[in-house]
Amino acid sequence: MQIQPKETAVPSLPIIPSLAMPSVPTESSVRNLPVNLFAAVMGLSGLALAWRMAHNSLGVPAAVGEVIGAFALGIFLMLSTGYLIKFAKYPEAVRSEFHHPVSGNFFGTIAISMLLLAAVLEPHSATLAQVIWTAGTMTTFVLCYLVVSRLLRGQVDASHAVPAWIVPCVATLDIPVTSTNIPMGWVAEVNLLAGAVGAVLALVFFTMIVQRLVHRDSLAPGMTPSLMILMAPFAVGFLAYSNIVGSVDRFGALLFYFALFLFAVLSPKVFRPGIPFSGAWWAISFPIAALVNAALKYAEFRASPPHWILATVLLGALSVVLAILTVRTAMAAFSGALFR
Repeated sequence: MQIQPKETAVPSLPIIPSLAMPSVPTESSVRNLPVNLFAAVMGLSGLALAWRMAHNSLGVPAAVGEVIGAFALGIFLMLSTGYLIKFAKYPEAVRSEFHHPVSGNFFGTIAISMLLLAAVLEPHSATLAQVIWTAGTMTTFVLCYLVVSRLLRGQVDASHAVPAWIVPCVATLDIPVTSTNIPMGWVAEVNLLAGAVGAVLALVFFTMIVQRLVHRDSLAPGMTPSLMILMAPFAVGFLAYSNIVGSVDRFGALLFYFALFLFAVLSPKVFRPGIPFSGAWWAISFPIAALVNAALKYAEFRASPPHWILATVLLGALSVVLAILTVRTAMAAFSGALFR
């Protein structure tokens, strides 16, 4: 399904690259490498951080999280290389993807991947982590500024208000989430700026997206997995807020429980038969990973068996889901279907 923007100056692209197979077979090419595949790095990095937290809280083997983190780093390097080749050989395709009113939001997945990988690498190389985190922070603010400026030009089709709009906003909330061990003196103020921008924009876009979902046609089946992004501002918001204030309080608990409520509401809509597999399924990975990290942190705060059981079940479910997505994506890549 394609949604055409009102302004003819905006190139026409699929809402999410590679959501569905085209009606006419096309050649497998790096030109068709979708930027939304960086969501895989987000999900895998979030899973690595969750297993690292489980090691500290539950005593699970430390190697699990570190191996997943190394795998996430490898996927990031591979995707970055592929996308740089795409930019060098087909710059017009990258420009079209970036300027599209919906697909352009997925460039935020690159910035979030950098921030999360900085947290993954921090125990192994503090200097490298600081460099990557600083670069990711600058990229995040630039992308958020460009996306908001583009929207405020006006004449935006309301049908384009889809969950992908939230991605650049969630990116700013990830700045305080991943800055725990960043020693520079200016980090505290940057965290406040990022939290302010992310919190307000997330609420604004969340309201606009829910209004579109309620009053207009439902999303195409291929876009259905992106519904899980609606949970991200609250799960990530809980982690960002608790890091900024330095503790878990009742307001933070409200954010966590609303994220959990949205997960319960959205899961039956996302995990149902009839939705074809594509790279778009990786849109579910980071929101759920953020919820798992939030659940582990909240369980550590409450120190009650029900909360630990919930966090453990969510961690196990996320691990299974990402393992399936990894295998399916690898099969699609080796067959060439991922790049058609």
